[in-house]
Amino acid sequence: MKRKHKRLTFVVIAGLFIALAVGLMLSAFEENIVFFRTPGDVASGSIEEDRRIRLGGLVEEGSVVPGADGLVNFSITDTVDTVQVTYVGILPDLFREGQGVITEGKLMNGVFVADEVLAKHDENYMPPEVSDAIKEAGQWYEDGEHGSGDQ
Repeated sequence: MKRKHKRLTFVVIAGLFIALAVGLMLSAFEENIVFFRTPGDVASGSIEEDRRIRLGGLVEEGSVVPGADGLVNFSITDTVDTVQVTYVGILPDLFREGQGVITEGKLMNGVFVADEVLAKHDENYMPPEVSDAIKEAGQWYEDGEHGSGDQ
């Protein structure tokens, strides 16, 4: 085998190994990426069951129902669509009805089973995706208040 052919074979094999390594890395990233979704995305049926996602929106007024052994049921809304959420654990201190929240977990049989609940940390903060969904629904007010205006 000529020297030129050896070099070409080496370059081709090295290229294949690099392509394989990049492919494996991208595959690992895809399995661990957690996408942010809104209740509208869930209602549209575009979310696979048993896929880990972050679901964000506002805690619906009157929807928080504490149960036994730390179980809490509540609803998250983007003012248009609503999703039932089940969570077992201690809720953050800032968690309350009408406030922004982000939950992380999986959609199972139409109910979002959360294993983590994050409440907003500032009364003026809202994740951009949630505020965009509320603006699209026509429920956003420029002073930072949201909802029907009767708050």
